[in-house]
Amino acid sequence: MRDYVILTDSCCDLPAPMAEEMELCVLPLSFVMEGREYFNYLDHRDIAPADFYRRLRDGALGTTSAINVAVFTETMSALVAEGKDVLCISFSSGLSTTYQSACIAAEDVMAAHPDSRVLVCDSRAASMGQGLLVYLAVQEKRKGRGIEEVRDFVEERKNHIDHWFTVDDLNHLKRGGRVSAAAALVGTMLQMKPVLHVDDDGHLIPMSKVRGRKASMRALVEQMEELAEDTSVVFISHGDCEADARELAEMIQARHKVDKLVISYVGPVIGNHSGPGTLALFFQGKHK
Repeated sequence: MRDYVILTDSCCDLPAPMAEEMELCVLPLSFVMEGREYFNYLDHRDIAPADFYRRLRDGALGTTSAINVAVFTETMSALVAEGKDVLCISFSSGLSTTYQSACIAAEDVMAAHPDSRVLVCDSRAASMGQGLLVYLAVQEKRKGRGIEEVRDFVEERKNHIDHWFTVDDLNHLKRGGRVSAAAALVGTMLQMKPVLHVDDDGHLIPMSKVRGRKASMRALVEQMEELAEDTSVVFISHGDCEADARELAEMIQARHKVDKLVISYVGPVIGNHSGPGTLALFFQGKHK
């Protein structure tokens, strides 16, 4: 059985040391802000998260770009040239064209190298929901599972990766078309906080509104209480609000036995749309 590499992209929002320890190959998406292009590397070498979110709070807006076919082709070809197969787990096709680019590249690489296996999975996930799915795939690989077995595991498990999140500022969702201008204005005045999730197709779906930050955090915990099938691994991502993320973690650990809890930033590609103060919870649920 040929060795294989798990390839993903930076919208997984995993901490860089964790991605390195798992021997992942991670390609960065990019964004342009104030006339400069930045790459969303997990180690934040292009821009520090605090700097990025400070700019957002000051009114700067970015435009984001998916990974193109050429970048995927170059990376996949290099891995195949080393005698390795590739399992690519991509950012949700419901939010980006990254998955489509990976599929085209995989076909081209396998046509040029008929003995290779380059498989692509649409995570239908975002941020550390994608990161959680990748983490679980790595654990299966470490059990000695072959590339097709892990691909099949990912295809099944992605329907059980729950994403629940809230945002602090409705105006960023307004810019992305998730709420109307009127709803954003009234909601901001009344301190209304939406609770959203990512559906089976990888789209962001508003589910409810609560008044105040604490209530929105309790709502995330309540969703986990209702839907979780496995609380051993929990991931939390945040838009430059680490204190809230740690408080949410404490609320969860007071109710559940959690073996591994990881907190990380929402990266700039996703954070550009969700805004500062985003708080997201990811776990394995009975269904998505």
